[in-house]
Amino acid sequence: MSQPPSRQATNAWRILFLLFLANLFNFFDRTIPSIVIEPIRLEWNLTDLQIGLLGTAFTIVYALAGIPLGRLADIGARRKIMGCGLLVWSGLTALNGMAWNFWSFLLIRMGVGIGEASYAPAANSLIGDLFPAEKRSRAMGLFMLGLPLGLLLAYFTIGAMVQAFGSWRAPFFIAAVPGIILALFIFFIREPRRGAAEQVQVSEEKIAQPLRKVLAIRTFWWLTLAGLAYNFAAYAANSFMVPMLQRYFALSLQQAAVAVGIMVGLTGLLGLTAGGWLADRAHQRWARGRLLLGAVSMLIAALCTGYVLLAGQIAIGVFVAVFSLGWLFSYNFYTCVYTAIQDVVEPRLRASAMALFFAGLYLLGGGLGPLVVGGLSDHFAEAARLAAGATQMTEQFRAIGLHDALYLIPLALLLTMLALWQASRTFCADAQRMQEGLR
Repeated sequence: MSQPPSRQATNAWRILFLLFLANLFNFFDRTIPSIVIEPIRLEWNLTDLQIGLLGTAFTIVYALAGIPLGRLADIGARRKIMGCGLLVWSGLTALNGMAWNFWSFLLIRMGVGIGEASYAPAANSLIGDLFPAEKRSRAMGLFMLGLPLGLLLAYFTIGAMVQAFGSWRAPFFIAAVPGIILALFIFFIREPRRGAAEQVQVSEEKIAQPLRKVLAIRTFWWLTLAGLAYNFAAYAANSFMVPMLQRYFALSLQQAAVAVGIMVGLTGLLGLTAGGWLADRAHQRWARGRLLLGAVSMLIAALCTGYVLLAGQIAIGVFVAVFSLGWLFSYNFYTCVYTAIQDVVEPRLRASAMALFFAGLYLLGGGLGPLVVGGLSDHFAEAARLAAGATQMTEQFRAIGLHDALYLIPLALLLTMLALWQASRTFCADAQRMQEGLR
């Protein structure tokens, strides 16, 4: 499906760099609890279900707050929305370091979720106006590099911070500083007009019933289902992979954090840069090439992650290498799916569409992932204890329970593959309708 060339904003790359940095600290801040969760669990005597509830509460609030904030980003100044959100989530991250029990920690994390919910819809909408369609996958890939780099920075430094200061609270205070500084720069972004990168003039008129119009797009539904399944897998892994390596493979907090940093951080550097280029090439060759690439990538990810979990207590180097290969391919989800949404949704509705998309991802995907895995972990741990005839729960049974609960990761990735395949079947018609609606 060939399209005439469209326009790119003169300040596009400078703004993209700022958006990337804010995205990096977004993921850095939200990753801290999953790294320090074992000392928190031991200090407050938590179950894995409670650990999962921490992640679930954050993501549910994130999803619900994102819908009105996304609509606000379609009609208001996106730089102000992003800047204020960055100030809020950075300040509350520091406050997390002062939590005195489980419930205070939980409530503060919910506040962080509201702050972070302001960012993604506005940033995605802004990228759609900065870059033309044929360059958006590369731009989105660079923007989403904030995810693996944020994870990498967190996994490689948080353990050292805890060790240096002798407390799991220290990283929360340290993380707040760069976010507050960056927010000041975000406020001075010079935004392009909406639809500036399209090859036709986009009306500034408000759209009646915007959410209904987005939900009428069939491809959007399949992409949201794909995101739901993918986020289930991603948030389950991010919430529990560090404690699983500590319990099942007997690694220290710092060793486990670095191993997970390699698996989900380093892989993203290659996955998002190469994946963005591959997705653009696939889109130029076949109209639905991005989504087909995404489907194949999810299949490879499911096979690799499923293999290492089924293999049991294999050498930790093998576990990290094979899981890393699978997660490398899983990053194609972002460069393939986020750009596909912009191809089927008109510019005036993109922030609203992304807010709805994230609501599905986080309410039923990221929200359920940690909670379901945490609950299953407790169940399997109890089953292991009963099978052994033991009278008390031990860390060995908790290790078995958490490891077995993580089998849901490859299963969710397989479901992501099926949804992307279905999206590829409706994509061309919906993309054509979007272009005709702009004329």
